[in-house]
Amino acid sequence: MPTRDTNFTVGLVQRRCTEDRDDNVRRALDGVREAASKGAHIVCLQEMFNATYFCKREDFALFDIAEPILAPDTGPTIKKCQDAAKQHNVVLIAPIFERRAPGVYHNSAAVIDADGELLGVYRKMHIPDDPLYYEKFYFAPGDAEPPAPGTAKNCVSASGYRVWNTRHARVAPLICWDQWYPENARIAALLGAEVLFYPTAIGWRPEEKAEFGEDHRDGWRTVQRAHAISNELFVAAVNRTGHEPEPGTGGIDFFGSSFVADPFGRVVAESPVDEEHVLVVECPRRMIDDTRRHWPFFRDRRVDAFQPLTQRWLGNG
Repeated sequence: MPTRDTNFTVGLVQRRCTEDRDDNVRRALDGVREAASKGAHIVCLQEMFNATYFCKREDFALFDIAEPILAPDTGPTIKKCQDAAKQHNVVLIAPIFERRAPGVYHNSAAVIDADGELLGVYRKMHIPDDPLYYEKFYFAPGDAEPPAPGTAKNCVSASGYRVWNTRHARVAPLICWDQWYPENARIAALLGAEVLFYPTAIGWRPEEKAEFGEDHRDGWRTVQRAHAISNELFVAAVNRTGHEPEPGTGGIDFFGSSFVADPFGRVVAESPVDEEHVLVVECPRRMIDDTRRHWPFFRDRRVDAFQPLTQRWLGNG
């Protein structure tokens, strides 16, 4: 098992997506190979990496994109990911549109160990509904109860959040809209995560880009850096890049900018806005413990005073 003084290296594969789903998978797995060749131990792909971001409209036909994840019905995309993880000896986090059962669909991330074994699945807990992000039409939120027996190996869980003890590190995948909520990151940290992965599909509407674009991207980076600081662990966010059109609208310009932040919240490395890129960053495990010794946030938490957080609202109204 890894010790306090060993390091782990993460890889983030930032890609454009097209309507050719087979090509999306091929190019993403080429990125896994590249990351592994540069020393990555754990590789994360972007949110729903095998397809364009189809939630820009509500269309019943698009449910056909979904595939099962869990055995015995594991779909072809995850099987290819299992083969790639085994071939390159990397832990692989593979987010896809999951068909769990007839009429039950999730925005999910499969966690695959370095021997190709499917350890389990995390299902996105927070589901947005905004112009061009009509996710509530497609996705049920993740379950708050523990995973069913046999569906999560080497896993600890609480209220729908999962941390897997993989060959190389204790990893917690969270997905896109989850990244705006400090509670998610804190629960994953309390479960023992060493690194939070945020596979993402976020960008600008072209008509808003000039006025709000840079503030939007900066807010996205800042909130995740804050998770790294307040929980004193590594954060790795991987976004897609490129323009994806949508009839009757300007579509979305995905702003890339995949990055890794250390337990001080420093951005160690970052991908470009508008290019495909494979980012590989070494993470010194010792930094987690050292940071928590000097900034004892976990020691000083007033856990007896946090019950109000279980309420939707505390003010008038």
